Amino acid sequence: MSQIKNRITFNLILIFSVFALGAAYFIQHILGHKPCNLCLIERLPYIFSIIIISLGLILKKFEKAIIISLILIFIAATILSFYHFGIEQGFFEESLVCKLDSNITNLSKEDLMKELQKQSISCKDVNFKIFALSLATINTIISLILSVITIKLFLNYGKNE
Repeated sequence: MSQIKNRITFNLILIFSVFALGAAYFIQHILGHKPCNLCLIERLPYIFSIIIISLGLILKKFEKAIIISLILIFIAATILSFYHFGIEQGFFEESLVCKLDSNITNLSKEDLMKELQKQSISCKDVNFKIFALSLATINTIISLILSVITIKLFLNYGKNE
């Protein structure tokens, strides 16, 4: 019974991760809101979770390792999105990640200086909201919820078998 619950939970996290990435790309490419560099980085945990869960569902092994990986991924996602939220609210200063252009292909000294002089999308500027919440705020809440769910999966792993 426990393995069935875990599989259902993995499938739900997988579906949600695909939905979250789809929404991010929809907002970027269809609605035309350019993301900041931290917004782009905040997509990585969802990509990693999709890969890890898909491999786990295909191989049908390593369930405990998948759960531990997901815990680490979503805790990191929570910290990253909280940092972004903090930048938006003025709690933290923008880092160099926020100020560099995400399309850098050549890292010569001259090109790097040009990129530093360009105006890129600031991590503290909120240009898209849902229910009066920035996407970084929503991502912080969702990542925290997913962290709690995966931690609960780990704590209940192997029980009721």
